[in-house]
Amino acid sequence: MKTLNGKKVLITSGGTLEKWDRVRGHTNLSKGTMGCFLAETAYSMGADVIYLHGYFTKLPEHKESMRLVCFEGIEDLGEKMKEILQKEKIDIVIMAAAGSDWIVDKVYDQSGNLLTEKGKMPSDEPPIIHFKKAPKILGKIKGWDPEVLLVGFKLEATEDVGYLIQRAKLRMKESQADFMVANSSQSLYGDVQHYIVPSDGDLIEVQGKEQTARKLMEILAEKV
Repeated sequence: MKTLNGKKVLITSGGTLEKWDRVRGHTNLSKGTMGCFLAETAYSMGADVIYLHGYFTKLPEHKESMRLVCFEGIEDLGEKMKEILQKEKIDIVIMAAAGSDWIVDKVYDQSGNLLTEKGKMPSDEPPIIHFKKAPKILGKIKGWDPEVLLVGFKLEATEDVGYLIQRAKLRMKESQADFMVANSSQSLYGDVQHYIVPSDGDLIEVQGKEQTARKLMEILAEKV
């Protein structure tokens, strides 16, 4: 079996935390289970693992042997990835983090007054929060390093496999990713089918997160 000796693998994992103020914010249900499996598999194959993890994300068992970098929101994640990719030679990037689709734009009180105090919003009445679309980090990565082997993830709330694969291929084309891993939102609650979609070649179907992580890393080891 191929190894990843001497290769640097950057893995993002878990959910982003988009702050409303210094004590509140919104996130998602991603725990980073897939990211942990990917990191452990890459480590077992000899890779130098850089693990970018969300605020509430699980950490790998061998975290002491990896470089851990914590991120908060999607913009913070993008800035940290850009800095690493432009300063170091990274061989593989696996974007397994579940980024927010929406970030905070402006916050108002019930009378329509703009709240500019960032410490803590008043708790005596609910605020009115205006969101704006979050940046798509996956589509920026090849611009930071065109040579990196890039893997994205596409999760959809659907049981229609054909639609899921179609959406994954569209995202892969838009981001110039080399592979996409597609799965339904049921993966948040247990092991389901995952589909490894290459930019060229045949679709690979795998059962469960751990098996998917192992199969994906084996495929990537053949490419770098």
